[in-house]
Amino acid sequence: MLKDEKDVHFSFGNIQKDGIRQATHGMQSSKFCLNIAGDTPSSNRLFDAIASHCVPVIISDEIELPYEDVIDYSQFCVFVRTSDALKQNFLLDFIRGITREEWTRMWRKLKEVENVFEYRYPSKEGDAVQMIWQAIARKVPALKLKVHRAWRYYRTPEVEDGERNFAPIPKTFW
Repeated sequence: MLKDEKDVHFSFGNIQKDGIRQATHGMQSSKFCLNIAGDTPSSNRLFDAIASHCVPVIISDEIELPYEDVIDYSQFCVFVRTSDALKQNFLLDFIRGITREEWTRMWRKLKEVENVFEYRYPSKEGDAVQMIWQAIARKVPALKLKVHRAWRYYRTPEVEDGERNFAPIPKTFW
C-alpha cells in the first residue's frame, strides 16, 4: 500500500549484497520507521529504529514491549491498530498529520531513552543489561506468589513411602 508513495522509502534486501547498509541508511534518513508485526515473537526493527533515531510506528495490536512497565512508549512511538493500518490512506494521513513540534518532542524523548536499549560490556547503569535484570527482579515476587498460591489447594494429605505427594500443577497455571 505504501511502496509507490513519493515520500516513503523502502529498502529490501538481506544480509548479503549490501542489504544491511541500505536498510540502516534508510532508517537513519527517515523521520518515521514502520515496525510491523512479523511472523516471529522477536524482531530487531524496534531496536534498529531507536538506534537510528527514527520514531517507530508500531503496527500491532498485541505487541509486548521491553521494559513497558517502566517506560511509556507513547512518548516516543506512534501506535496504530492493524485494522486501521489496512484502511486505504489511513496510515499516511495519520503520520502526515503529526506536526513538526510533536515529532520533535517524540524524537527528543527517543534520544533520552535510547541508552536503555544499548548493550555494553562492561554493563553500565541504565543500559539494556541493567534494565533486563531490573525487569526480572520486578517479576520474581509475582512469580513466587503465583507458585505459592498454586500449591495452596493442590496438596494431598496422603503419604506414601514416607513422603508427601503433591498433585501436579494445573495446566492453566502459566
